[in-house]
Amino acid sequence: WHQELLQHLGAVRLTLLVGQYAQQFGLGDARGPTLTDTLTRWQEYGPRVMPLPHPSPRNIAWFKRNPWFEADVLPALRARVSMALTSPA
Repeated sequence: WHQELLQHLGAVRLTLLVGQYAQQFGLGDARGPTLTDTLTRWQEYGPRVMPLPHPSPRNIAWFKRNPWFEADVLPALRARVSMALTSPA
């Protein structure tokens, strides 16, 4: 049902792939073997796609082990969201 829904959305400016299942659907074979591998390559997926970890409290340890995510990815995410909200379709 995802593909059918996506056909009706029109011009999607930014897709946030939150968690492994979303990344499996949205990236297919382009995703890494682990969540961390996929997220360290976030820039390879282009300006319209952002793989993200699930913001679950169960992932607190992952966030603590990977401070680069907050330092590098979150500022880029903020910029991409801002651009998607302000740029014309």
